[in-house]
Parts: sequence; structure tokens; C-alpha cells
Amino acid sequence: MVDVQIQARGIKDGKVLQAMRKVPRHAFVPDELKPYAYADEPLPIGEGQTISQPYIVAYMTEALEATGGEKVLEVGTGSGYQTAVLAEIVKEVYTIEIVGTLSSRAQELLQRLGYTNIHFKIGDGTYGWQEMAPFDAIMVTAAPPRVPKRLQEQLDFSGKMIIPIGEGFQELFLITREKKGFKKKRLLPVRFVPLISTH
Repeated sequence: MVDVQIQARGIKDGKVLQAMRKVPRHAFVPDELKPYAYADEPLPIGEGQTISQPYIVAYMTEALEATGGEKVLEVGTGSGYQTAVLAEIVKEVYTIEIVGTLSSRAQELLQRLGYTNIHFKIGDGTYGWQEMAPFDAIMVTAAPPRVPKRLQEQLDFSGKMIIPIGEGFQELFLITREKKGFKKKRLLPVRFVPLISTH
């Protein structure tokens, strides 16, 4: 998977490649889909949600340019796969999921896999995790129609957020917090499930 679908398509960060090799993707997909666990495609995980394709997981992780000491917020725990990849690289991961059953399942699995640097919350990710802010990086794994302002404000200075934006047609953006505001860079077209919000 890593050699053919990820490294061959331009992912170069050694920490990302190592994490993608280490995290067992088959553990995060339903039993009936395990034969497809290492295919480069998203797979359904129940509750109308999906586990992202491996290349996109690697691409988004590399875009954050993490060096190892970061505190990262993930919006949309889902299966917990992206959470685990982040946890292999950064110091602390704070992950929010609005669907309680998915959050509980991911927490149980990630604890069973031995992760001790992941913190879980059930709630609306568009509000972020204010009491733990600021974050060095924020990764959003579902698409809102626009950048949630309260989430953006929880970035530390020089922090990066990667987020898919749009309804129907979506694009992945990298947002960097600067001294006088935010720099927004368009990366590539993507297709994510919509970000569920209470508002």
C-alpha cells in the first residue's frame, strides 16, 4: 500500500510513511470489508461515515509538516485511523466526534492498540475544543460548507489547519495562521462526507 499508492504518488515525509506502514488499517474497517482494507479507496464504517483513502490520509498528514512535538486537534474521529496515524507522529492528539457510537468504538480500539497520547471528546467539532486551545495544527476530516470561524481561531500562531471545504464540489485547503490573519492555500479537489454540526 505505502510503496505503490502513497510513496509512488509523491509523499516523501519519512515520519508519515513510517506511520502509514505501522498503523494496521484492517483493524479500523468492518469485518466484511477487511479484504479491501489496503485498497486506495474510502470505505464505509457505519453511521453514514467513511474511512478515508490511504493516499488522502497520508497527503493531509504530510501537509501539516509536523515535526513531533505538536498538539493537534482532529475534527471527526470516525474510525480512528487518521487519529492513529497522527498519534504516531505528534505529541498529543485531541479528537472530536459528534457520533457517540463511533467515538466509543474508536476509543476502545485505539486504547487496545496501545495509544496513550490520544484524548477523546463527543461533540460538535465546528466549535473546536476551546479549553485545550491553542493547537499547533488542526485536521478536519469531513467537509463543512465554509471554514468554521471558531475552529480557525483555535490555531496557534504559525499553526496550520487542513480542511476540505464545499458542498457537492469540494476542495482541500491549507490554512496558516499569521500575525495579521490567515493565509488560505487551495490544494486539490476531494470528496469527503459532510461535516455534521448542530448549527
